Amino acid sequence: MKAVLARLACCALVLGLLPAAAGCGSRVQQRGVTVMVPWSDGEFQAFYSVVKTFEGETGIRVDVQVTRALTQQLDAAVAADAPPDLAMLPSVGAIREYVKDQRLRPLNVDIGAYVEPFRDLATEGGEVYAVPVKADVKSLIWYNPAATAEPRGVALPDLLAISRENPRAWCVGLASGPTSGWPGADWIADIVLAQGGVEVYQNWLAGRLQWTAPQVQAAWRTWRSLVGGSLDGASTLPFDKAAAGMFGGAAKEKHGDSRRPGCSLGHGALSAMHFSAEEKPLSDYAYVTSSPERRLEVSADFVGMFTDNPSAAALITYLSGRRAQQAWGNNVPLGYAISANGRVTRYGNEVQQRIAKLLQSKRGYTLCFGAADAMRPDVSAAFYRAVLDYATSGENLPKLLKGLDKIQRDRGSSPVPSGKLCATH
Repeated sequence: MKAVLARLACCALVLGLLPAAAGCGSRVQQRGVTVMVPWSDGEFQAFYSVVKTFEGETGIRVDVQVTRALTQQLDAAVAADAPPDLAMLPSVGAIREYVKDQRLRPLNVDIGAYVEPFRDLATEGGEVYAVPVKADVKSLIWYNPAATAEPRGVALPDLLAISRENPRAWCVGLASGPTSGWPGADWIADIVLAQGGVEVYQNWLAGRLQWTAPQVQAAWRTWRSLVGGSLDGASTLPFDKAAAGMFGGAAKEKHGDSRRPGCSLGHGALSAMHFSAEEKPLSDYAYVTSSPERRLEVSADFVGMFTDNPSAAALITYLSGRRAQQAWGNNVPLGYAISANGRVTRYGNEVQQRIAKLLQSKRGYTLCFGAADAMRPDVSAAFYRAVLDYATSGENLPKLLKGLDKIQRDRGSSPVPSGKLCATH
């Protein structure tokens, strides 16, 4: 009976989503799907496990193309009129640009269960053009409870006091291939949101507040005051190695000498920390939110469709569903994915479970999408480079920010309407 039900389920999926399909019993090979993704290591393995389930149930072959230079390769492929069927989009700003250029196809998927601001960012003109298949919260401060007391009172003055007591307290790694600098950019944006508030944050991204404005300059200076003593070597330390310093001598054996010894605090999304299976949630690593004001910087990986391949439509529908989202989130510690789908409520990792509740809670949290991810790609790339310059040489900040103002004037402010960037739950 189970085999019959499985066969019927297969037919329902393939015949419902792929009208041209032959009968499931013959398992006629359908047109394959190409998917471009930026992930590696655990994040890729978690995604690929979901893909393999889809392949097994539908007979549709999925060719996953991995690149760390997603923006450049996707733009080149689209310009050459040879795009992949599906791609993880480099930013929510890119969603708007590809829609404007009529490159992204509208999707026949239901994302009504996805929470804001993710749902609104995926739509344009009443049509769904992307699915937020993996989400995270960036406004988190990490620590090892076995070695470090919980950072209580995480208002910025309290964190600055920690940095004065231990100038190398923070585990900072800024290296990330062609996007090196993004961990610092995320942190600076988090400070703009915490210090300036939602209106300042939205005005900055909309171009109504310049990079040289006092509120933005203050965030850059606060960041350097926090991490100044931890920046030695940070520009060449991979971001996914930095948090290993929290675990003392044992980390050397597991992570090698690339760790930053003696640091005790980290900042950023769970997926960026790259905690290993040996580190146990809540006992070896835990977090506090970095905003007493309940303002959280969030992010997501959105997938969009560039062709009319019906097999691609089937895959994107599958990836958006509760079942695939649940399986992806429970595939720990491979990437520690979190879903923005409000129907996904169970996680095998206690820390993931708590972070997911931040996205879905009704306790007055304001979720604002990550600044760099909402900017035009050229502007976010310049943001990352400026972070590296400021981190490595302490280059004249007003000069750096004037340069960013010029680039934004030339390229334009965020194409995402500022009203879509934040939502209060």
